[in-house]
Amino acid sequence: MTTGDGARGESPAWRHEDLTNPHAVADKATRVQGMFSAIAPSYDINNRVHSLWLDQSWRKSAVKAAQVKPGDLVLDIACGTGDLTMAFAKSPASAVIGVDYTPAMLEIAGHKKPTLPEAFSAKISYEEGDAQSLRFADASADVMSIAFGIRNVADPMKALREFARILKPGGRLVVLEFERPRVPPFSWFYDLYCGWIMPRTATIISGDRTGAYRYLPASVGTFMTKERMLDSLKAAGFRTAAAKSLSFGICNCFVATR
Repeated sequence: MTTGDGARGESPAWRHEDLTNPHAVADKATRVQGMFSAIAPSYDINNRVHSLWLDQSWRKSAVKAAQVKPGDLVLDIACGTGDLTMAFAKSPASAVIGVDYTPAMLEIAGHKKPTLPEAFSAKISYEEGDAQSLRFADASADVMSIAFGIRNVADPMKALREFARILKPGGRLVVLEFERPRVPPFSWFYDLYCGWIMPRTATIISGDRTGAYRYLPASVGTFMTKERMLDSLKAAGFRTAAAKSLSFGICNCFVATR
């Protein structure tokens, strides 16, 4: 198994036989980190193209759902290249910390930070960290978020419990995650697009050899349903949990209150 080495022509991180249930692979965390290291340079352009430019609107929905108040501390977990972190910086939050497991993604996020006006960029800091074991004290954050990252965590329930630990009473967690639409013809289009078109075009754009764009749709199709995620949020210690479907059910925005 490789980490970033797959990008140099060695064996891919994700083989066909791994994708029946990628969440059950023993070394999932290592594979995911290597995969994102390999695709980091092309991550933003692939996000824009293959979400049909909807990804930024989903993030705006997440910020709105978080109901950020003046002075709030926001922790954006699995922040990737920083798009959601930067969106939160435009809110009334006093500070926004982006945390990610992959240094290559954080490097790009850091390069993007100065593109914001100083009033917003000054709120942002980035650091490396694991969603399952974060350095932050109990009841220390007002808002936490994770966008399209919870399914990439080795143990999602462990991460959700960690988020509940860190949030203050009344604090809000916002989770963006994909799900296969349930209603035709949107489900038919999704299957064609994510099962056949996107893995090929995204791989061409990125030059990826880790199998990232085979893993990503497989990780959606084998992950929690909306109903199971709501149950998991409550089991993790959140008082309330609700979900809003976006873009005909392609994306769900979950909001949970501590």
